Amino acid sequence: WPLRPGFEIMSSTQYTSLPASDLDGISGNIFVPNSEDDDNTLDEPVSKTLMRDAKAVGTKFFHVLIPRDGSLLLKDWDLWGPLILCTILAIILQGHSSDGKHDGGPEFAQVFVIIWVGAGVVTLNSKLLDGKLSFFQSICVLGYCVLPLAVAAILVKIIGLALSKGLLKFVIDSVIVLVSFGWSMIAAVCFLKPTNNPGKALISTYPVGLFYFVVAWLVLSQP
Repeated sequence: WPLRPGFEIMSSTQYTSLPASDLDGISGNIFVPNSEDDDNTLDEPVSKTLMRDAKAVGTKFFHVLIPRDGSLLLKDWDLWGPLILCTILAIILQGHSSDGKHDGGPEFAQVFVIIWVGAGVVTLNSKLLDGKLSFFQSICVLGYCVLPLAVAAILVKIIGLALSKGLLKFVIDSVIVLVSFGWSMIAAVCFLKPTNNPGKALISTYPVGLFYFVVAWLVLSQP
């Protein structure tokens, strides 16, 4: 076919040498990241990995003790902290048998079931109410916010070794558990409130309070 005046055929080398601004609309941009620049943790020492994870867990604990920005718990979620806290509570709260008689405290596995199943039910309720968090993000937040109650369990156990059962011990234990319950609630609501449906805030918050109330009651009634 004859070429019209002013029309030229460009070679492949001429075409590819055009600036990117002249190719807008007719060519795509495929970005291939350089794998050498990515962080690779497969070859790092185990001690370094453990220290990094321990630092991350400690940072999340700090955010629970001083509730402010919950983006860290929501973005970089993990279940190490909840597992550690659940294990501590299970060890402290588990009942002991003496002379063939049980002292009435929960078993180790029962504490695990109460905490994990309770957190799962609260999370499911949040999802049914159009919550924005994923299942494991919510479990992470609820588990980390058990920290004040775990500290309360340790304090109550120490006080139980120093004081005999009586009105004074009950009052001290009640104050400690009440403060820790409020602290856990404030931290959890601070992290979860922005992700809940604004029109269903009360219905979303009530199961959270019930969950921490059950844990607080276990702490207060420990043998």
